[in-house]
Amino acid sequence: MSVKLQQVDEHRWRIPREGKMQVDGLIYASPRMMRDIQKDKSPEQVRNVAHLPGIVGHSLAMPDMHWGYGFPIGGVAAFDPAQGVLSPGGVGYDINCGVRLLRSTLTREAVTPQLEALSIALHEAIPSGVGKAAKRALSERELEKVLTEGVDWAIREGYGTKLDRAVLEEHGRMAGADPDKVSPRARERGRPQLGSLGSGNHFCELGYVAEVFDPEAAEAFGLRLGEVTVMIHSGSRGFGYQVCDDSLKVMIRASRAYGIELPDRQLCAAPLDSPEAADYFAAMACAINFAFANRQMMTDGVRKALARFFGDREEALGLETVYDVCHNIAKWEEHEVDGIKRRLCVHRKGATRAFGPGHPDVPAPYRAVGQPVLVPGDMGRYSYVLKGTEAAMRETFGSSCHGAGRHLSRTAAKKAAAGRPIFKELRQKGIFVQSDSKGTVLEEIPEAYKDVSDVVDVMDAAGIALKVAKLVPLAVVKG
Repeated sequence: MSVKLQQVDEHRWRIPREGKMQVDGLIYASPRMMRDIQKDKSPEQVRNVAHLPGIVGHSLAMPDMHWGYGFPIGGVAAFDPAQGVLSPGGVGYDINCGVRLLRSTLTREAVTPQLEALSIALHEAIPSGVGKAAKRALSERELEKVLTEGVDWAIREGYGTKLDRAVLEEHGRMAGADPDKVSPRARERGRPQLGSLGSGNHFCELGYVAEVFDPEAAEAFGLRLGEVTVMIHSGSRGFGYQVCDDSLKVMIRASRAYGIELPDRQLCAAPLDSPEAADYFAAMACAINFAFANRQMMTDGVRKALARFFGDREEALGLETVYDVCHNIAKWEEHEVDGIKRRLCVHRKGATRAFGPGHPDVPAPYRAVGQPVLVPGDMGRYSYVLKGTEAAMRETFGSSCHGAGRHLSRTAAKKAAAGRPIFKELRQKGIFVQSDSKGTVLEEIPEAYKDVSDVVDVMDAAGIALKVAKLVPLAVVKG
């Protein structure tokens, strides 16, 4: 059954409610992007999500959307606590995959002559790759503390300071975590991996502020033209993957037990007030905290590596955290719907929180301008920093895009890269890439992704998240 699409304006497309859909679908995209989006099944997934019990507002998708497990990647859905459900497919396998951005007082001119050596130093500082172990293996007791305390554990162990905590989503610690709800297999996979990058689209990127669109917001975020930034994109590694995998078996049984009609088995879910949902929340929170601690430890590794490289104190380099956002998460938030404030369970899968000015959950230094929204692109072009808006609060439950979104499958990307000197191509553009796996780099060629400027232009023009600054890569560590 084909998906009916109605163009609302230049940036919005409605999937009208029909059959057993509870709400309309709403996709943010330009007409040109929509032609590409319709080549996969992600619009069908937007429609399928709209069937879930208790969904509120719209089944939403951001312009970086593409096909995923159950929910589309780029999907957002909010659920009423009385009638709604919790679906692991609306969170994803890499729970709390997210992005950390650091600013610095280093300049592009200062680092450019040393980029190759600097990229090697960063690669040595951050364990990366499939199955790669971190530099600190955790005991069972330490792991439990990580799962319940998140970034607080990392800071107490000397990985950064409380200044980091103040500018992290959820302050780097999700409440309600219960390690008893995590399987032995998840623990086994997580213990050796904390503080490591992982593979695929995860990266650590040294870049610089190439353009400023909003001087007031850029100043609030501490981003200045020509100054060096570091972006870390990673998640909960094998730990989060296993938590998701374990939960799907439970949720498939729960869907049947509670009589939840599913247009797609991958949308398996349980009522929000059920024991199954409570158990998944508790295990998911553990994975969220694992990911926060993971990015915190890598942040510390970057700081120490750059301080050694430049022979200076960490503080002298001004390597401060701008913000840390989650991409794959479900959590309770308060939103206004039809003029009434309601407590809702918001699922964001491959989508970023984008709270507007004045919201109490936006860190105090940024509250006047809105929350930083971090949108990585690809290793050959650029990334963006945006700011959240009141329009996002009204339309998308305070959500925006999370990246460029894949344009080619990994197989197609490898085929397109076959025989090409990708590392040399990037060096000729002034970008030094380090990786233990040539295959990963081939899968991640710039052409494998949509142009992230097209994605953020839709968000900006729709008023959902406004452009603040463009960051251009100089050195990239890939898994």
